[in-house]
Amino acid sequence: YSLGYRYHGSAGVITRYLRNSWLWDRVRVQGGAYGAFCSFDRLSGVLTFVSYRDPHVRETLAIFDETAHFLRKKKMTRQEVTKAVIGAVGDMDAYQFPDAKGYTSMARYIAGISEEERQRIRDEVLATTTDDFRAFADVLDEVVKEGGITILGSEEALSHARESGVPGLDLVKLL
Repeated sequence: YSLGYRYHGSAGVITRYLRNSWLWDRVRVQGGAYGAFCSFDRLSGVLTFVSYRDPHVRETLAIFDETAHFLRKKKMTRQEVTKAVIGAVGDMDAYQFPDAKGYTSMARYIAGISEEERQRIRDEVLATTTDDFRAFADVLDEVVKEGGITILGSEEALSHARESGVPGLDLVKLL
């Protein structure tokens, strides 16, 4: 939350929409990566864009940077927003086995997440509009300006990324 953003339930709707449309189409289908997604961790305030087994790192980073523009220019239909909201509610209400329920309850307790806060977020999810999508583009602009980039991969893949023109890439061997 170092950029001043206050979590809003619409972020869950928007990041889910981006995973299932923009990132799927551009990074997975057109770019050939095995997968791509974005998520917003509301406890830490960290927004993450991820691709994996990605043969075109430089191009994918450019797509991540273009996401704000995509949200601004996309003419969302009421049906698309409703579908994204339903998907986000499904994520919130996903079935859990008893052990997962216990873990989730414990994690919420430790993080200090009250039932009132959960209801506020649910209400924000249900009230998500096209205006929220455009407003989130402003958040993404700040992330592009102020955020960092981490690329994990084999030494060969990272060397290829450097050769393809990914700027400022420092190789650090972890294992």
